[in-house]
Amino acid sequence: MIQDLFPAPSSSRSKLAPRTWPGITPQSTETIKGIIKDSQERWHVFFDRDYRPHNHSVHYTLALWALGADDEIIKAAYTTDCTYLLPKFKSPENITTKNFSEHLGDDEYYSAYLEFFTDIVKKHGTVEALEEYVFSQKVNFVAGKKDEEQPAMLDRCMDGIIHSMIHIGNGLEFGVPALVAEGLAVGEGMASKNQRHVNTHAFSILARILKDPRFDAIPAAEHYAVVYSNINDKHGNVISEYVRAWTFDQKDPQEIERKIEELVYVNALIYAVGGWAKDKAFNTDFFHIHLITSSLFLSSICGVLKPVSQELLLRSFFAVCLTWWIGRGRPGLDIRGFFAETSTNPGPVPSFPAPHKDALPNQDSLIASNPNPWFQLIQDALVLPDEHFPKAIRALAHFSEIYGGRRAGQEDFVASELPGAELIDGTLFVRAAVLNNSKLRGAEVDLSMTAYWDRQGFYRDPLPASSGIPADVVSKMSARKK
Repeated sequence: MIQDLFPAPSSSRSKLAPRTWPGITPQSTETIKGIIKDSQERWHVFFDRDYRPHNHSVHYTLALWALGADDEIIKAAYTTDCTYLLPKFKSPENITTKNFSEHLGDDEYYSAYLEFFTDIVKKHGTVEALEEYVFSQKVNFVAGKKDEEQPAMLDRCMDGIIHSMIHIGNGLEFGVPALVAEGLAVGEGMASKNQRHVNTHAFSILARILKDPRFDAIPAAEHYAVVYSNINDKHGNVISEYVRAWTFDQKDPQEIERKIEELVYVNALIYAVGGWAKDKAFNTDFFHIHLITSSLFLSSICGVLKPVSQELLLRSFFAVCLTWWIGRGRPGLDIRGFFAETSTNPGPVPSFPAPHKDALPNQDSLIASNPNPWFQLIQDALVLPDEHFPKAIRALAHFSEIYGGRRAGQEDFVASELPGAELIDGTLFVRAAVLNNSKLRGAEVDLSMTAYWDRQGFYRDPLPASSGIPADVVSKMSARKK
């Protein structure tokens, strides 16, 4: 039995999980510990019940803490988020094992499901709770029920731009059981799309989809739930076929690490290469950045699962990532142009001191004025008042740490069907981060939460840059800046 649901966060046991950065102090640790508990006790999972955007406060502040932010920055970030969050309210009735499936998808029952999952986690632990309430057959498919009546818990945990999985991943990575319970309750509140999570290199799947005319001229959609459901309803079976073609050998103990790496590279390509075009501003797509930030937790979650559940998770995750890529207009991947034109260094920045006259390699070198690009990129992330930004940089920095040494031309990439794959190397992640932060280098930069990320998509008829969030929700989110 778990005694403390809200311990101080700590480093993950998984060797592939991200590091915590220097800068953590007793004060910042006490601050984040208090925020995690306060957020669960006070706030609902959604801050707008119609549009259903998620409470990001814990994701945001945990990322800041792990990057070594001062406790004053962490407090300020949480205080700002609290200005628009929705207070938690009592559910109409309690949730038990008998009525577990009756209120799935109904956000009125978030508090009741949170109490239910908290009790399960406390009695049985996080791993058993996940196996039982996400991956077991009884919570996904019940014989005799119609599709729309199925509990489909794995599907629910992948819905809503993968926020339930992000929440669970935070709980596992940092060893905070209460966040796993909360993540399960987040999944309860999501609708099931009834996608078949069914059973080559992931790059080859991208290549095949790029050539598939069924995904040409994807219609634009503003509401994020419509983006996902439109593609799932029309192309869900086709996407499932592609995911089935992705090979996975459960008997090979090294397979899980290889497959996680494939998915990490796939999502970095979708966000960075897909968002880049020569002589155009980088498209910091709001939806594709969630593919980056959610990939960060694959190793922490897989590290506690059975092999069969690991495969289920990765195949489901891959299907969701492909659905979002296609749903946002299936941007092309000019890999050759990307690696020829993009930089691995954000360039000289005013906050860096002028190089010493004897600096290496020489005083006038760009490298001398910004010797390690990650120092500046992380500095940007710590102080930008945006709850997605530090999560994105933390994820990309970790991927660079784990995979940054990969050389171009290695056999597994070259053997895939993706044009230009032979050019992909470990600099993909720092290039992505430099592009991600590129807006900060402008003379006049709107740093409001709704303005930094692009939402127009990659459609033949682009949406307005401000699209994707209803005006009343924008008002709530922007009010925190005043």
